[in-house]
Amino acid sequence: MTPPSLLRRITDYASRADPYPLYEELRATPVLHEEDGGPYVVSSYYDILGLLHDPRISSDAANLAVPGADELPGPEAAGLPPSFLRLDPPEHDRLRRIANSSFGPPRRPHRIDSMREELHRIVSELIDGFADERRVDLVDRFAYPFPVIVICRLLGVPREDEPRFRAWVDPIVAALDPDTRDDPDAPVQRAAQEARVQLGVYLAGLVEQRAREPRDDMLSDLVAAHGPDGSLSMMEVLSTAVLLLIAGHETTVNLIANGMLTLLRHPEYLRRLREEPALSVRIVEELLRYEPPVQLVPQRTCLADVEVRGVTIPKGSRIWLVLAAGNRDPERFKDPDRFDPDRSDVEHLGFGSGIHSCFGAPLARVEAQIALAELARRLEDPRLVEDPPPYRPNAVLRGPRHLNVDVAGVRP
Repeated sequence: MTPPSLLRRITDYASRADPYPLYEELRATPVLHEEDGGPYVVSSYYDILGLLHDPRISSDAANLAVPGADELPGPEAAGLPPSFLRLDPPEHDRLRRIANSSFGPPRRPHRIDSMREELHRIVSELIDGFADERRVDLVDRFAYPFPVIVICRLLGVPREDEPRFRAWVDPIVAALDPDTRDDPDAPVQRAAQEARVQLGVYLAGLVEQRAREPRDDMLSDLVAAHGPDGSLSMMEVLSTAVLLLIAGHETTVNLIANGMLTLLRHPEYLRRLREEPALSVRIVEELLRYEPPVQLVPQRTCLADVEVRGVTIPKGSRIWLVLAAGNRDPERFKDPDRFDPDRSDVEHLGFGSGIHSCFGAPLARVEAQIALAELARRLEDPRLVEDPPPYRPNAVLRGPRHLNVDVAGVRP
């Protein structure tokens, strides 16, 4: 019986709890190509960084060797045009600039910073919700609802509709499993398609409402955007909204859940964070290196022959960039398998790099900093119930499905 390939072992659910020994094995072959028609897998820090900035590497869905197979759910599956995540310049740059104008500088330079008070309030209310319990699932009760509430309020989704998003988001994210996403007839893919359609219909109604009655929210800004780059069509507004809702939310869930799991495994830093809330900034940056929520970018396409470490990757080939392997590359980071928030140099790949670097990184950072600092402050003697915890099936967006913790109490 032929043993499974290294890439198959990495994507196998059995490796989800600890893929890092496999990433170490992967780095021994910086450019891995195991079979004809399969992807070229790149795992060293400097090679990944270079390819993320290389204009010969395409993100355009039209160039993908396996259409629709990407690292994040595509709005086009619901009949919408591709989001800017799946486009190359110049169209990518135009759409991203318009979207960014409602998210940050220069038009909305204080939008994220001005949310800090509300973020603290949301976090406090969520923790208050399980204050009388002595065992709590920090994913279900905290890490999952927090980003949903935040992104919905940022976009302008009515509060009474926030619970509906979980019913849509769960099947869409489940469909990212590399073992099923290329089979449109798989039950998980059919469920995801139905969820995308329902989400698209709902957002279309909300966009039409904002066109008639604009408010102080991001969706209204997207609808009303008009400047040097023109404006967004209705379909482009919907694509951008779907991207922000799904991609931004799911990565933040994993960042917070991975963060608490890591701190519970390193109680000395949990104690320090309780005493020094400002340490949350360094902790989050080290988490983005040590346990990044996006482990790999499984679909890019070469627009020309590209040479990496003496290996020629032919034009038209698929490339997988294993960000989490690069983040623990000993060529780049000293003692890379050690969690060390006091690290002086932590220029990680946790949010990618180049033109497709994470659009929502400023918000995700603030959310994680506030969430982890407040959990550290308020939870009394938290202890993991199960280690490792059960993980989500997806190898791309990796994080615990549940994180059950016993606590002696919850501080006010």
